[in-house]
Amino acid sequence: MLATALLLVGVAGGFPDTIRVELGSPLVDGRVYRPHRARVRVWREGADAPIREWINELAIGDSAGRAVMRWSTLGQFDADGKPGFVLLQTYDHRTLAPLGYSLTTRGGTEVRLAIRGTRVTGTRKLGASATPEPVDHEVERLGFVASASDLVPLAVGLAEAKVVIAPVWGPNMPTAENRIFTVLRQEPFDVEGESVVAWRVEERRESDGKLMATWFLTDRSPYMVGGETYPASGGVERYTEVALP
Repeated sequence: MLATALLLVGVAGGFPDTIRVELGSPLVDGRVYRPHRARVRVWREGADAPIREWINELAIGDSAGRAVMRWSTLGQFDADGKPGFVLLQTYDHRTLAPLGYSLTTRGGTEVRLAIRGTRVTGTRKLGASATPEPVDHEVERLGFVASASDLVPLAVGLAEAKVVIAPVWGPNMPTAENRIFTVLRQEPFDVEGESVVAWRVEERRESDGKLMATWFLTDRSPYMVGGETYPASGGVERYTEVALP
């Protein structure tokens, strides 16, 4: 398989330890993530200032006896400090299964979704002048949320040469696609002038081996201290994340 062959390049110690997981797998334990608050900045290659910024906050709660993760993300702040978008997401604390999704933007987009098993229901309004449309469909195969795919490797456990194959899915995807997470090694990463030793993890699409992201992960807040993504337009976007009080 092309993706597997690509993953073996640069992985120390010969054949990697490969694990396949689905939603609900006992090998996934999101309880490694504890309540915290952090700021994320996105830098375009060669730029001196961040091009985007948001604040993530994780709270752990209860929903009908089920332990859940409640993530709030506020970003693209204006001159008065008001957020340009508010994203609220709820996951099962242990399995990371998505349960709820709510997005509101300054431009008038409003998406409210409830996820129960493979059924997604709610409403979607794409723009201030748009009419809200009902959402009610079955997803053939659900996965871990694509925009938070960096949560998966630590929830399975980080170790050099470990490979995790897992489905990822987002509200705009008809079904999940497999991603391959390869834990390469621990190395220093520059987080806004501070050197942090973190695990370097590559995320590739299984179908064609395309490198989707490189993450730098630790076992403490803010967990993802940095990363890189590769836009279709070219270049590299670099992420830094620092813990906040």
